[in-house]
Amino acid sequence: MATFAKSTFNAASYAASRPTYPVELFEYIFDYHKRGPAPRWERAVDVGCGTGQATVRLAPRFKECIGVDPSAGMLEKARASLKASQTNSNVGKSVMDFRVGGGEDLRGAIPEKGSVDLVVAAQAAHWFDWSKTWPEVSRVLRPGGTAAFWIYAEFRLTDFPSATPIIEDYMRPLGPGCDPARSIGAHFERPGRTILERYLVDVPEPPPETRLQALDRVYFCGDDIPPFVDATTVQTKGHIQPILMSKTMRWRDLLGYFHTFSALHTYHERYPADLESPPDTRFAELDGATKDAGSDEPSMEGGDIAIRFWKDLRQAALDASAGKAPVGPVHKVRVHWPVALILTRKSATPAA
Repeated sequence: MATFAKSTFNAASYAASRPTYPVELFEYIFDYHKRGPAPRWERAVDVGCGTGQATVRLAPRFKECIGVDPSAGMLEKARASLKASQTNSNVGKSVMDFRVGGGEDLRGAIPEKGSVDLVVAAQAAHWFDWSKTWPEVSRVLRPGGTAAFWIYAEFRLTDFPSATPIIEDYMRPLGPGCDPARSIGAHFERPGRTILERYLVDVPEPPPETRLQALDRVYFCGDDIPPFVDATTVQTKGHIQPILMSKTMRWRDLLGYFHTFSALHTYHERYPADLESPPDTRFAELDGATKDAGSDEPSMEGGDIAIRFWKDLRQAALDASAGKAPVGPVHKVRVHWPVALILTRKSATPAA
């Protein structure tokens, strides 16, 4: 998480390249909240809000929405995005604010006890110290209030499942059979990254004194159920759900997405010579025929680890399609992300 707080981190690029959260995810959370004993729709808080992507999606339902994040750069981008969207009537109905703070201590951002109806965290829960976060969530929630935390796991190329091992090799920590020249996995911050990779199964249950109910764990992963998820248990509750987070993007946009990975930034801080690697000449003619649309486009030149990974995936798509898949920089590719969601509700009365 420290990478995002650095002054050199490009929050605007991060916001443009990352996938967006589908409306169906929010409707699932709102429906859970609505089923509570006395749901209220006054105040929602987005912890680890980043650029505010999830915060603004709460606005149509809540009178006040507050985004909280430790990164000044992220909050600056969130405020700019909000200002640009003020003409959106859905956002305009809600009072919105962005404040500095973290998931373990919300007292500076939300000093009032029992003042919040919904607490969410989008792609941030894997960083939390839950021994501190659960008491803070309980402190700010009203009785009957809801907490919903989700992450999206490693991306997949929807039409090319044979590329999955390449993705996993690139993202895994160094270990037996892992090529350090082809992996950034060791450069993610852990154990946070490991908790994300394991779909939040390692997030502990809230302590009884918090009055937070046992967690509902939901996995939007379709048939691709990871081995560490107890599918027998969750399926009996209907908590294995279809994939809902997907995006069709240009191959070049996918390269831009890779540049937002915190581990890539750390990798190049530790191994700056990689940026001077010999050019990867695969697809040179195809890439050379593509005109740059502007300075915001990710560079396709060179041979650093991100370029090599990008071209490995394009080659995998060609191999899987007998050479028929369109893999030029402006050609489209379908991408999806499994999502893990945990939900809880604060009981109106203390446990007996």
